[in-house]
Amino acid sequence: MKHQHFTIATLGSHSALQILKGAKDEGFKTLLVVTKHTEPFYRRFTFIDDFIVLRALGDVISIEKSLRKRNVILIPHGSFVAYLGKVGNKRLTVPYYGNKKVLDWEADRTLQRRWLTRAGIHQPKQYRPDESIRFPVIVKSFGAAGGSGYFIAANKAGLDKKIKAMKQHKYVIQQYVVGVTCYLHYFYSPLTKSVELMSIDRRYETNADALGRIPLTYQTPSLDPSFVVVGNSPLVLRESLLPEVLAMAERIVSASQKLIDPRGLFGPFCLETIITPDQKFYAMEISCRIVAGTNLFIEGSPYTWLTYNEPMSTGRRIAREIKTAINKNKLALLTG
Repeated sequence: MKHQHFTIATLGSHSALQILKGAKDEGFKTLLVVTKHTEPFYRRFTFIDDFIVLRALGDVISIEKSLRKRNVILIPHGSFVAYLGKVGNKRLTVPYYGNKKVLDWEADRTLQRRWLTRAGIHQPKQYRPDESIRFPVIVKSFGAAGGSGYFIAANKAGLDKKIKAMKQHKYVIQQYVVGVTCYLHYFYSPLTKSVELMSIDRRYETNADALGRIPLTYQTPSLDPSFVVVGNSPLVLRESLLPEVLAMAERIVSASQKLIDPRGLFGPFCLETIITPDQKFYAMEISCRIVAGTNLFIEGSPYTWLTYNEPMSTGRRIAREIKTAINKNKLALLTG
């Protein structure tokens, strides 16, 4: 079967425009699952061939029969985690790009830490609530929530008070590493067995990134930073750092193939890091799918232009990988 007989589909949120634009550029039919509220916005874009309107995006499981009739391949992004959860994603039986076994490791910060440790990635020190803690620390809830639920604690009293107020039962307490935030976007192809650096971004978080604009005399102890992501900005690293950037990704992929299953992690993923003044990368976490920071690079990034003589977004790279797999009769290698 040729790739033109397949439809690339996703949920109308997060990075849907980039995914479907890339799919159309690669010759696929495209479909978007939307709600009544978002449908008018997405209908502006001519590269989206068809729509299915649902009451809620999480109801996508109820239309699997219709999706299979259209030869749909679903491309997951961050909203799949938010609206379906780990269990909902695993229940999907429509061809789904990516290894669903990775979801367990992405959602559990303890397993993530084990994975990154196995890959030889520097990480902030992690504390238990009952041990001696060196402050300040940052507390993070489990799951993909765009920074929601994170907070900084400067002392034990503040930590205990904020933990009691948390709605999340699962969290980690980490050393607060001071440095430059750096979100590294990769793509691993099991067809070519190679890692590509797609792009790099920084996140704009409210109100953490705005506090520096308030003069010190007007700041108060009650003004707590929050880390909810509202946007992204592009970043290009000094070239001497790039060998380590790619080496980290290669070690992560290799470790996943030993810890998770032989297919391990493939497709797009993001290592969320902080670079310290001694130019050492500390990994905060890993996102095992396309991340919203790649939306900056729909026309490609400085790094993809070094590999491709055409615009290559992460969304288009996904579609090209799927097209290659279909043409080589290897689609089963890429779908869960």
